[in-house]
Amino acid sequence: MGEMITFGSGERTASGYMAIPAPDKARGRGVVVLQEWWGLVDHIKRVADKFATEGFHALAPDLYRGQTAGSPDEAEKLLMALNIAETETDLRGAVERLRFVTGRPVATVGFCMGGALSLFAACSNPKDVGACVVYYGGHPKVEFDFDGLSAPVLGHWAEDDDFANPNIARFEAELGKRDKAYEFHTYPGTKHAFFNDDRPEVYDRDAAVRSWERTIDHLARHL
Repeated sequence: MGEMITFGSGERTASGYMAIPAPDKARGRGVVVLQEWWGLVDHIKRVADKFATEGFHALAPDLYRGQTAGSPDEAEKLLMALNIAETETDLRGAVERLRFVTGRPVATVGFCMGGALSLFAACSNPKDVGACVVYYGGHPKVEFDFDGLSAPVLGHWAEDDDFANPNIARFEAELGKRDKAYEFHTYPGTKHAFFNDDRPEVYDRDAAVRSWERTIDHLARHL
């Protein structure tokens, strides 16, 4: 359904996977889809395709610039090596590329590392991001400008997740004291990455379906 494209990223060029909805399904809305720590792998491309099936233009930027991980150790190294300043520019470029297509604010949706970057992008681009979705988000090097956030945030969290769950109370405290709009859901019996159907050891179909329904509703209401 989609294809790799290039787009501007400050003085550089970035690439990403763009999925375009069928003309009769197009909503005129865009979603930036942000990768897990594995990189821009087939699962993330399928998520972008899934958004296109729902009528959204979806762009998944390649934040590792061609690299992907095959093991948790490799993934952790790539995550920790991510240049956050350059990533912010890539995220802004992806947002601008979709805004050029849709002519309106876009959404950010991310998973694991990408969940943190979804919130990061929404905080950094308040005029251009109209909705934010975080799936079990976390990244130890990302700092958030919560004061700048204007998009409502939808959060999906696993019940058993030592990596991401410490962020729940932190995010709730920061968002709550600033009176920012947010809605968090924890899915009983689930583990980190419950949405990833390429990982049968953690994938939870019921939680994936319910969280997807909530995500589509969130985007439909706020974009």
